[in-house]
Amino acid sequence: MKFKNYPMVSRVVFGRGSFNQLEEILATKRNGINAPFIYYVDDVFKGNHWLTSRIKLSYKDKIIYVPTSKEPSTDQIDKLVEDLILEYSELPSGIIGIGGGIVLDISKAVSLMLTNKGESKDYQGWDLIKQPSLYHVGIPTLSGTGAEVSRTTILTGPVRKLGINSDYTPFDQVILDPELTKDVPKDQWFFTGMDCYIHCIESLTGTYLNAFSQSYGEKALELCKEIFLEDTLSREESQDKLMMASWHGGMSIAYSQVGVAHAMSYGLGYLLGIKHGVGNCIVFDHLEEYYPEGVAIFKQMKAKHNIQIPQGICTNLDEDQFDKMIDVALSLEPLWENAIGKNWKTIITRQKLLDLYKKM
Repeated sequence: MKFKNYPMVSRVVFGRGSFNQLEEILATKRNGINAPFIYYVDDVFKGNHWLTSRIKLSYKDKIIYVPTSKEPSTDQIDKLVEDLILEYSELPSGIIGIGGGIVLDISKAVSLMLTNKGESKDYQGWDLIKQPSLYHVGIPTLSGTGAEVSRTTILTGPVRKLGINSDYTPFDQVILDPELTKDVPKDQWFFTGMDCYIHCIESLTGTYLNAFSQSYGEKALELCKEIFLEDTLSREESQDKLMMASWHGGMSIAYSQVGVAHAMSYGLGYLLGIKHGVGNCIVFDHLEEYYPEGVAIFKQMKAKHNIQIPQGICTNLDEDQFDKMIDVALSLEPLWENAIGKNWKTIITRQKLLDLYKKM
C-alpha cells in the first residue's frame, strides 16, 4: 500500500482585517523590479475602494480584473499566460488571486502554466504537472469552495471539465479574512456554502473515507449545520465560521474524494456553463437514493433560507447533449469509485444518469 504524500498550504493567516498584511507578506518574495506581482481580482470589486485601495502596487505590478460570469476555461488560462509572457521580460514574482473559487482557480492555473510548457488542456487530470509553479497567494472573498486549500484547479477544456490536480497546485500562502465576504449576495452565499456542505456529505459517506478525511469533514459539517440551520450566530460569527468550514471541507477531500453530485455537476458545467455551486445544488436536490440524510438536511436549509434552485434546465436538450454530459460525468472515475465502490460501473449506467439529468 502506497500512501499519498499530500502537499498542504505552507502558510496561512486568519483574522478580520488580515488582508492589510498582504504588502508585508509579499515584501520578501519580490524577485527584482522587473518581476511584478500580478493580482487577479474578481471584477465585482472594480471601483470598490474599500478593497482595492489596500493593494499596494510597486514597479511593474498589475491588477487584472477577472470576469466571473463563466467558469474558467483552458483557453482563458492560455491567453492570460501568453499576455504575461508578452508583456514582461521576466516571470512574475508571484500571482495573487483575490475572489471566489473561479478567481482562485485561475490564479493557481496561471502560476502552474507559467512554468510548465504547452497548453493547460494537456495537464487536466492527475499528477501531470512536472515543474513547480510560481509563488502564488490565495485570498478568498467567498467561502465554501475549498479552492483556497485544494490541490486542484478546475477548468473547462475542449473535451471535458476537469481539474489540474497536482502537488504544485496548492497555494504557497493563503490569507483568510472573513471581512472580505461581507457583501456576498444571499443566493451566492448559499450556493457556495452548499459546495462545502456537499463536500462533507460526499467525503463522509464515501468508500475512500479514513480518519484524516473524517476529522476535517465532521468539523466542516458541524459548522455548516450551525450556520445554515441555527439562529445562534451573529453575522460576523457566521462569516468567520463559514470561512473555516470551507477550509475544513476542502481538507476533507484531500485524502478522499467527492462523489455523485460533483461528477454530474461537471457535466452541467461543461455543456450548459452552469456555475459549480449552483450545479451541485441542482444535482444534489435529486440524490436521495445516494445521500438520503444529506439531501433531507439540504432541503431543510434550502427552505429555511427561501432559496429557489433552478428547475427544468435540461428540458430542451437533445440526445447528443445528454450524451456529452454523461460522458463528462462518467470520465470522473475516482469520484464514482468513492461514491459507489469499485463495482460502480455495474451500477451507474448511462440510462441511470440520463434519468437523473432529465429530472433537473
